Amino acid sequence: MPIYKAPVADTLFVLNDVLGYERYANLPGFADAGPDMLEAILGEAARVAENVMHPLNRVGDEQGCVRHEDGSVTTPKGFKEAYDQYREGGWMSLSLPAEFGGQGLPYTIHSAVGEYMSSANMALMMYPGLTQGAIAAILVHGTDEQKQTYVPKMTEGVWTGTMNLTEPHCGTDLGLLRTRAVPTGTGSYKISGQKIFISAGDHDMAENIIHLVLARIEGAPEGTKGISLFIVPKFKLDADGNPGEKNGVSCGSIEEKMGIHGNSTCVMNYDDAEGFLIGAENGGLRAMFVMMNEARLGVGLQGLSISEIAYQNAVAYAKERIQGRSLSGPKAPELKADPIIVHPDIRRNLMNMKAINEAGRALLLWTALQADVTRSSPDEAARQTAEDHMGLMTPIIKGVLTDKGFDHAVMAQQVFGGHGYIEEHGMSQFVRDARIAMIYEGANGIQALDLVGRKLAMNGGRAVQTFFKEVGDFCEENRANEQMAPFTKGIKKGLNDLQAATMWLMQNAMAKPDNAGAASTDYMHLFGLVALGYMWGRMVKTAQEKIAAGETAPLYEGKLVTGRYFMDRIMPETSAHLARISSGADSMMALDAEAF
Repeated sequence: MPIYKAPVADTLFVLNDVLGYERYANLPGFADAGPDMLEAILGEAARVAENVMHPLNRVGDEQGCVRHEDGSVTTPKGFKEAYDQYREGGWMSLSLPAEFGGQGLPYTIHSAVGEYMSSANMALMMYPGLTQGAIAAILVHGTDEQKQTYVPKMTEGVWTGTMNLTEPHCGTDLGLLRTRAVPTGTGSYKISGQKIFISAGDHDMAENIIHLVLARIEGAPEGTKGISLFIVPKFKLDADGNPGEKNGVSCGSIEEKMGIHGNSTCVMNYDDAEGFLIGAENGGLRAMFVMMNEARLGVGLQGLSISEIAYQNAVAYAKERIQGRSLSGPKAPELKADPIIVHPDIRRNLMNMKAINEAGRALLLWTALQADVTRSSPDEAARQTAEDHMGLMTPIIKGVLTDKGFDHAVMAQQVFGGHGYIEEHGMSQFVRDARIAMIYEGANGIQALDLVGRKLAMNGGRAVQTFFKEVGDFCEENRANEQMAPFTKGIKKGLNDLQAATMWLMQNAMAKPDNAGAASTDYMHLFGLVALGYMWGRMVKTAQEKIAAGETAPLYEGKLVTGRYFMDRIMPETSAHLARISSGADSMMALDAEAF
């Protein structure tokens, strides 16, 4: 059976020592969750993840969800009880506003906890995860009445939420959407159409499910300008605001999919379902993107989460699996063979996973802190800088960490050899579960296009220039520090490659848009490497300072070694990305379609 232990010590190192968590004490919520409380929360989250969520991960994969004749869906054995523990423990409401029943704690803590829970059971955690996104959309675009009607129950977790975008003929290009909304004249609409790939579309864990549905009001303009967003509850609400009559919405089928079997991914049928407009008429995309951006950060976190649990199991196996002798001589002469962790190629896999996981965790938590600044800082300039950071990093975190999450699940499977290919050890599930994160909430190619096509030029390039300056200043400030030289040189070289790639796009993408499309994925990963490298620079500097102050811990020594590996073996990939970017689109686009 797979194992999992939440990386609490590493999270605390990043938050307290590297990112200066205490510096944010002036923001709402942080004063209620100082370092001691933070440690207590993460410790309890680790216990729930390891002992409640994780044992059900394989159960969910093997059993899946079941649709019944009446269109209702039953989740795998134990899911409902685990979800009840989750919501009753207050995990659902952790960072939600106190005025709606939440605890008002920092989003940063919610993100740290989310990693543990998603590592333990990604499929189960999608139910509350989607609810968080739906709450965010209602809070930003809903009326006061809608907020009071839906958000408290969703915050409590007794109601859950979904988002309904995709249709059989319509994925990324939402302008093709056909689901229609007909005004009733009483303030509601009749919603009719079909949506597919709807995660958590129906289940037995909540009293009501609040669907957020994109639809086109009769007479609305064609394309994306004519799309509106609607609240469509599974059960209509009675005069007291409680679930009553069944609405005209049902699960037509559960998708037969590669992974995340414990999550009910549904085909949803809307037949004159009662719905209520949220936000402005024909302003549905703007309203939905609040939910999408929240979800994209959550999916990036899923990539890290799967990578972490896959890595932990690969390490455990590599330490106990006896096979062959070390190239430099026996390391366990009392045994007939050495543990495979002595072999360089096994180490390559493990070190790749470890180096990117630890930097990815830092990048996610850094970005989560910016989300808290955006939401609640009284300093307008700080809010603007944080918002710029969020917009820039969202596609990078989603695209890079989910690509790496899948790669690392495969690497972990490779460490197991043939045992990784059979179901007994659980590696197959990690590979299958990780694959979806690269696809949903905007496939990673779309994330790359968003970065290159929108985020770089936004506000005159303000966000990217701020990032360049911060990384460049870090390298300059530590240039005279000989201990930091191996790190600052690697970061600076990566930054130079990133700046060169950015300049190439500025000079070549406008006149020939295919150049931007051809470069986008490499540019996203190049940017990601520099961001991860910068995180390593900050972590290593902090670890060096701790050691110089007389604090000794394997964690600090491990940071120095792992950071050096990142600079030696991973950071040089920036040069290859730059070379591919600057080759342009000609060879990629030259072949006639008929020649494929």
